[in-house]
Amino acid sequence: MKHMRVRLGFPRRTRHPMHNFLVDHPEMRRQELWSWSFVGELPTVLFRAVGDVDAYRERIADVDSVQEFDLTPVTDSTFYSFVYAEPSESEWEWMLAFYRASIVVMPPIVYTDDGEAIFEVLGDPADLRGMLAEFPDRIDTTVERVGEYDRFRTPAAPLTDRQREVVETATELGYYEVPREATLDDVAAELDVAASTVSDHLRKAEAEVMGALM
Repeated sequence: MKHMRVRLGFPRRTRHPMHNFLVDHPEMRRQELWSWSFVGELPTVLFRAVGDVDAYRERIADVDSVQEFDLTPVTDSTFYSFVYAEPSESEWEWMLAFYRASIVVMPPIVYTDDGEAIFEVLGDPADLRGMLAEFPDRIDTTVERVGEYDRFRTPAAPLTDRQREVVETATELGYYEVPREATLDDVAAELDVAASTVSDHLRKAEAEVMGALM
């Protein structure tokens, strides 16, 4: 069995309305797909979301394809969303790519506010190649990692390439050492950017990492 981490970039017109809501709404920070099953021909889906639950409730109630939904708050900003809905034609295209004998998707599938979906999957190498080949051309598909399955491995936070570069540089310079061996200015000088830019990337990366642990 091989393990693969894949990042899918969806054009705006192909995203589900609630994914566009995640991208557009300033108080929505994260949505994770944890489980799905089929009742007849329609999937029942469990999401975990971080953000404004009232705004989420108002928006999802207006989505025509959603037959039923139920929101369960966990904290002031974290909640579960249980949804019974009709997938769009675009969603069916990429969801059906998973239906191969050996393929197992490791939850969660993380939807980002950049309009991407990040997931980890296990399977026979031939089936994994077949899955990738079935994703529509309009989806920007990036394989971020391929390796042997390790059951003790936990999914990484879905950082952007730039966030990962900044975090790696900060770590190498000793920004996260105790006591701290480098400042924001030191990291900024190494990357030739402003300290405020470094601070912004680190803050967003740290939020993703902590969100993945919650």
